[in-house]
Amino acid sequence: MIRLLTLILAFCASSVTAETLRMAVTTSFHNSGLSDVLLPAIEEDTGITVELLIVGTGQALRLGEAGDVDAILVHSRAAEEAFVNAGYGTHRREIMYNDFVIIGPQDDPAEVNGLAAATAALSAIARTESVFVSRGDDSGTHKKELALWGDAGVVPEGAWYRPVGAGMGAALNSAAAMDAYILADRASWLNFGNKADLALLFAGDPVLFNQYAYIPVNPQRHDHVKADLALALEDWLTSALARDLINGYQINGETLFTFNAIAPAE
Repeated sequence: MIRLLTLILAFCASSVTAETLRMAVTTSFHNSGLSDVLLPAIEEDTGITVELLIVGTGQALRLGEAGDVDAILVHSRAAEEAFVNAGYGTHRREIMYNDFVIIGPQDDPAEVNGLAAATAALSAIARTESVFVSRGDDSGTHKKELALWGDAGVVPEGAWYRPVGAGMGAALNSAAAMDAYILADRASWLNFGNKADLALLFAGDPVLFNQYAYIPVNPQRHDHVKADLALALEDWLTSALARDLINGYQINGETLFTFNAIAPAE
């Protein structure tokens, strides 16, 4: 009887302490495989079960605006700052970064390999009308791609430019099927299994820096959001354990993300 009572009390205690937080994250973060490393550690360490809504950055921000999630983890700074400035998020906390890369056919018909700048690479793709797959989904990657086309002075249009309206994994699959160029985050590319005849052809331009940031949804806008859990998750994401897991996550000996959590601006 005592044993049974102990089990019942333990079950009730775990039911009380186990809580779920809903977080909108980018498809590139999920496709990298890092979530499979972080989420079990978060639950074990804090008791918080993180339920991911895997969408593009634009959709993640809209979910935050509607109060459909408690926090977001995205990678488009201008859009993030607008979200916070409009009062939908309490603050923006940088967590980690990697970089964008240009993937394309191994024979590189646009000859982007060896060029000095990302804008020069995109200009070469447009000039040669080599097939280019765009995510076309208002994601952080899509926003970066459009900014790069603008900086290159190119309006991407015509049969060579193929928006697919899909997440990073699906867009990479489309590029593999079409033997096309595509802008991708390095982590998703390294974790992508269907590389076909594609190769990483261009990287290293500082403009391709890719920062990920965490934003708790503002409880003053939506009083039902779990602000206490969002702050507890932020504390964990900026902890030494998170740093070690993020910096230690590798595929084939290559590091996918670098931890750089800093305090939010006052």
